[in-house]
This record gives sequence, structure tokens and C-alpha cells, in this order.
Amino acid sequence: MRNLLDFRNYTPAEIEVLLDRAAAIKANPEKFKDILAGKKLYMLFEKTSTRTFLSFSTGMTELGGTYYNQLWEQSNFVLGDTISELKYVGRNVDIIMARLKRNEMVELMGKNTTVPFINGCDNSFHPCQALADLLKVKEQFGTLAVNFLYIGAKNNVLNSLVDSLPRLGGKLYSLTPIVNDTGVSEEFYEKAKETGNYIEIDPSVSMEELKKIVKDMDVLYTDTWVDMEFFNNPAFAKQKEETIAKMMPYQINDELLEGSKAIVLHDMPMHIGYEISPSVVDKNLDHILDQAENRRHVEKAVMVTLLEDEHTKKYFEN
Repeated sequence: MRNLLDFRNYTPAEIEVLLDRAAAIKANPEKFKDILAGKKLYMLFEKTSTRTFLSFSTGMTELGGTYYNQLWEQSNFVLGDTISELKYVGRNVDIIMARLKRNEMVELMGKNTTVPFINGCDNSFHPCQALADLLKVKEQFGTLAVNFLYIGAKNNVLNSLVDSLPRLGGKLYSLTPIVNDTGVSEEFYEKAKETGNYIEIDPSVSMEELKKIVKDMDVLYTDTWVDMEFFNNPAFAKQKEETIAKMMPYQINDELLEGSKAIVLHDMPMHIGYEISPSVVDKNLDHILDQAENRRHVEKAVMVTLLEDEHTKKYFEN
């Protein structure tokens, strides 16, 4: 049995298989409409969601299966023993996806689950988002060997890109003036740097030098500077204000993109006027929506692969 908690136990070839299967399912959805007939997906949400809920629920339905959705606060995970609750869920369904606040809980569930378990996002990693991003890049450029610059907070989204793109031949640059609480050690980033394909840009870089770097990029990527759980939380108002003041010089806008042919991606939800300007969104909205739609296709591939048997294998045979 295999889980998808992050990519650390996945080889580059295994990640490529997920992307190839996602592309095949996207190109010919009718062919795969019954591949998971009779299978049941349980979704558990501790973190808020639009894309994760919609992409997994529609994805499972389009593969012929059914899904069950539960909010964390409405479950007995809140007050019961986590492991026994998890094992009970596994008696009823074929696969579990959980979108949780802490990676420690994801790791605990991953170690004790009795059915395949998917990390739908935690504070450390967001693997399904990275797969959607990689699929968009491959569709756009025909290859993952691109120059890719992430500007924003060092967070779970960046971590999953660090965990994948450099090993797949892409050159990933990051400019992260602020660091979120991701629970990832510096060793994680150092290992990625050893590939020669992950480069961290010093936040003290001049705007002139940054513009030169941007001109050589194929992709610019940004994410919300303030975690979505806290953006509208009054208790975080002061921290939010300080974060925005620190990050505004790094906004992806027309001035930064002058002379660049890069496409701009954002994993959504967007805080327009903060990490990305309205005009850049207008010019790149189709790319951003392609990227968001790809969540459904890559998650289909993940579910099919984790539930793989002789029945499902034949769908990918030529």
C-alpha cells in the first residue's frame, strides 16, 4: 500500500508517471469514467478549502466512485483517539484524503492508515498543488526543464516544488523574504541545492538585479504572503500589516515583468493588490485557471495510482 504525504519517498520516474497519467485522464476523461467504480473516498477538512474539496469530489465522481466529506470539528477526531478513529474510517472506505493544519498529524495518520492516504495540504507540504503546477508547466512548454522563480513566503507550496521540480530537470529559484512555520529543517533545502537545480536568491537583491533574473525566467510563481487561515483574523492584524509592508517591494507586477516573457502562476486564493497586481492577474488568468483546473486531473491520477490493481492497470496500456 502506498500513500502520498509528500514526494520524499517518490522517485523522479514515479512522479513522472503521475503526471503522464494525469495528462492521459485529462485528454480522454470518457475512457476513465468507470476506472474507480465502487470505490469510496473519505475527505477530512481541518483547513478551509475551495479547490481541494471541489477537485477531489468531482474527480472521484468522474472516475465512477463516490465520496464522503467531513469537517474536522464535526468529527470525533476532535475528541477521540486519532489512530482508532482513523482505523474505523478505513473499515468503511477505500482511500482517505485529509487537509490538516499540522504535518505531525498527517505523518501520524500516514503511519497508521489501513487504506491509501493522501495529504491534501498541511503546514509543511502541498503535493497535489505541486503536481498541478508541474502539469501546467509541461503542457505550456512541453518539458519540465524550465527556469522557474518562486517569489513569496517560504511555505508548504514552495516546499513541494523544492521536493519535486529540481529532481525532474527544472531549475527552481526562490526569493523568500519571510519564512512561515513549515516544520521543515534547513537540511531539506540543502539536499535540494545539491541537485544544482535549486537556488535561493538573497532577499537583499537589488530591484535592478531581480529584473535581470526575471528576464531569464519561463515561469514566475507567487502565493499568498499571509496564511489563508489568518488573513481575515483580527488577532493577526499586526502581523499581517508587518508582513505586507515587508513583502510589497516583491509584488509581481508589470514593472517587475518588464521585458520578460514568463507566464505567471498562482495557486489561489489570490489576494490581488498584494502578492500580485490586478493587471498581471488579467494577463495571466487563463494560466492560473489552467493550473487550478489541473488539481482535479492530477488528483484523479493520484487516486487511481494509489488504488492500482490489475483492473486499473489495463486503462493505461497502449
